[in-house]
Amino acid sequence: MAPSGSKRDSVRDGSRSDLGSHRTHRRRVLTVVGIIHVGGFVPLRGILTQLNPAYVDPLSLGFGLIIAFVGIGLGAPGQSHILVRYMSIDDPKNLKTGAVVETIWNVLLGLGAVLIGLPGRAVVPKVENLPNQDAEVVYLVLSSQYFGPALYGLLVGGIFPAILSTADSQLLVVASTFVRDVYEKILRKHSRIDELKKLKVSRYVVLLSGLIALILAFVARDLVFWLVLFAWAGLGASIGPAIIFSLFWNRTTRHAVLAGMITGTVVTIVWKLFLREYTEVYELIPAFFCSAAAIFAASLI
Repeated sequence: MAPSGSKRDSVRDGSRSDLGSHRTHRRRVLTVVGIIHVGGFVPLRGILTQLNPAYVDPLSLGFGLIIAFVGIGLGAPGQSHILVRYMSIDDPKNLKTGAVVETIWNVLLGLGAVLIGLPGRAVVPKVENLPNQDAEVVYLVLSSQYFGPALYGLLVGGIFPAILSTADSQLLVVASTFVRDVYEKILRKHSRIDELKKLKVSRYVVLLSGLIALILAFVARDLVFWLVLFAWAGLGASIGPAIIFSLFWNRTTRHAVLAGMITGTVVTIVWKLFLREYTEVYELIPAFFCSAAAIFAASLI
């Protein structure tokens, strides 16, 4: 994993925060213009109510889906690409500030996405009217309608650095995790490996991971989103409670951590395969709390 106090990581984190800021500003511009275009919030609500009252009624989602939306944040403590940000922070005193800033920006990003989707639905009532019948291109459609070529290029251009910043972060985490935790500590634990060798192996892992990701993007395009959600749940339920208990409860034992990781993984898989359809509850929710219960019980035992 990344060393603590790395200036390079700090600079990297700062640049990504700027990207998130730019992305939020672009969404906010399109949101304001879109709402003005339909006449304001009241006409927007009227149009959406006529199309489908469920569009403006949060309770129409159902209890299970609401719980899933709220509980998806439980997966964050188990994601290595998020944890590495806190590991590489320059000063422990900045941890709380970083957490507050990160939370605020995530709320703004999510709110911006919703406030683009609502005017988008009002302007383009039917998904069939969008290119390739893809609802996610409404951002591009609205931008092309409301702005000239230059500003449209800036708005659309903001998508690509956001994608690239996430992709390179994931690839670097995969490489560092494999080299530090698998190659160095398991495969070659009885021999000393110089930094140049580890660097070469990291580059091979990045290249191989990128190729696999490209293949999946072409072959299993419709499954990628659901695979990401499933992986988010698995990592969040298996690693998240272990991290939280290890940091905040001194009585946590390593055997309890192992029990929690196994429990979280098993519950995630079982719930996804057999219970998700009947309960409509995201598998992360029960798996996270079962993992936490396993860690607590095993630590006491």
